[in-house]
Amino acid sequence: MIGNRHAVRSGRALAIVLSLALTSGAIAAELAAQRIGTIEIKGKPAARPGPMSFLGGKQGQTLRELVDAIDAAPGRDDVGALLIRLKDATLTRAQTEELGAAIRRVRSAGKRVTVFSESYDTTDMLLGCYADEIIIQKGGPVSVPGLHMEEMFLADTLAWAGIKADMVQIGDYKGANEQMTRAAPSKPWSENIDQLLDSLYDNEKATLKAGRKLSEDQYQAAMKIVWMADSADAVKSGMVDAELDLPDVTKYVAEKSKLDSSKTLSLVSQRDELDLAASSNPFALFSSILKPAKRTITQESIGVLHIDGTIVDGESKAGFTGEKSVGSRTIRNAIEDMLDEDLVKGVIVRIDSPGGSAVASEVIWQGLKRLAAKKPVWISVGDMAASGGYYIASAGQKIYVNPSSIVGSIGVVGGKMSLAGVYEHLKVHVSSRSRGPMAGMFDSASPWTPEQLTLIRGKMTETFDLFKSRVAEGRHGIDLSKTAGGWVFAGQKVIDLKMADKVGGLRDSLEDMSSQLHLEKYDVVDYPPPPSFAELLEDTIGGVSAPGISAAMGGIGPELSKLGTIVFGDRAWDQISRAAQGLMLLRTEPVLLMHPEVLILR
Repeated sequence: MIGNRHAVRSGRALAIVLSLALTSGAIAAELAAQRIGTIEIKGKPAARPGPMSFLGGKQGQTLRELVDAIDAAPGRDDVGALLIRLKDATLTRAQTEELGAAIRRVRSAGKRVTVFSESYDTTDMLLGCYADEIIIQKGGPVSVPGLHMEEMFLADTLAWAGIKADMVQIGDYKGANEQMTRAAPSKPWSENIDQLLDSLYDNEKATLKAGRKLSEDQYQAAMKIVWMADSADAVKSGMVDAELDLPDVTKYVAEKSKLDSSKTLSLVSQRDELDLAASSNPFALFSSILKPAKRTITQESIGVLHIDGTIVDGESKAGFTGEKSVGSRTIRNAIEDMLDEDLVKGVIVRIDSPGGSAVASEVIWQGLKRLAAKKPVWISVGDMAASGGYYIASAGQKIYVNPSSIVGSIGVVGGKMSLAGVYEHLKVHVSSRSRGPMAGMFDSASPWTPEQLTLIRGKMTETFDLFKSRVAEGRHGIDLSKTAGGWVFAGQKVIDLKMADKVGGLRDSLEDMSSQLHLEKYDVVDYPPPPSFAELLEDTIGGVSAPGISAAMGGIGPELSKLGTIVFGDRAWDQISRAAQGLMLLRTEPVLLMHPEVLILR
């Protein structure tokens, strides 16, 4: 018995040794197969944690955390390359420089850095110039127009309202009072701002030229394209390296970086939300309400993808008031969820939309074609699939319409509002300065010139041609001479014109698809999932505030702010409201060290 026990113990020891050896081998193999380190940058990184951080939960990103995360990549043996994804990032130029410096340190350590975004504006592109490669979502937009600045001078506006700004300035080039005391900039102030604008533009140009390896002539040619371009044109211009679908990005990065694995590893630590419900914390009930609901699919299903509302870039919005928008990113995420869910055997896209963003429509169209390559994708039209709504519908393999469904509007419309008359009526004087060949295209104070209109019409014609090609690809036999150009149709006429296949509602399409898929019993699963209570609050009111507090603190009330935003636009109203706050502060503070707040950079 003793011998047998010794043999058993020896056998166990040997098993442990073998297990440790196998485990060590597995760990070594995992380290050898380096992963792609990922960092997502959302919105505008904060300078420090938010004021409610003491409650725990997920907080917004800080710039320091992002820089630290980038700097961690060189020292990690399990990270072979770095992928930075921009998700509605609103970086300042200074932030791109700090993040860019960290990216340079990663590259100096011999690790490749890639920046990916679904769209690029100027600061996104500037950040990308520090990386080895810039990738854009296929079909995504690029807008790098150069620098355009508008200054508003309100002396006549104040006089019209019976107000005189009585201010003293020390320093000829200070200019902080000129917005309130003058109808046009002084010579010293113009000199000051012109040299500042020259410096900003020279820095921007130098970063873009160096990052994209462009000569002066190549840069000027590229800027005439990317002031408003799609992904394909951006690649041709040399400003972007590749256009890819998001799901293909990690594989592409792995191949470029010569990694054996396209697995990813997040380098930004995620703060876990506190388990308030399990504690005596008074926010427990509210926390449980705010958390999004989880769902599990347990049997064969047909997914219903809802396109209900105005089509926009980014995330969908849904408030308590019933106003909705359909975000291309939200829909693409839902499409990827359906692709990954084996129990979802087919998809009905339920469309009730008047259209919206052409770029967002194209991104969703591409996602549906990707989905249709693996699962049947049919369309069910509710009240309307017009313009962008029909653009998306053309990606389906079969289209159902109700008798009163409005379908079509194959055409493009766009433009800008020229506010010169409003400015004149309100005695607001606008002085514009531009740097870059196309920077003044969206000047708010003047209409387009004939040459600019020709450029805009050319861009819109390209969009129209793409729209028609998408419809022709999806609707075999359609006669675009009878259906394109803005026509809208309903009912049987839609079928006769081959714009749809069958008159029927959502139930008809579900029953027909289940029959084709031989599903005797199935669930219907809605996509995207419903928003959480917190998301509804955010979409409806953009956060919670107490009425009257902002006015008491010298700010602008919410009703006036909404009106100002409608009349002047977000950027212009931001400038005017800040100036008004400065005037209110003069009631109690006779001397202000205040930035002039007269710059609108586009």
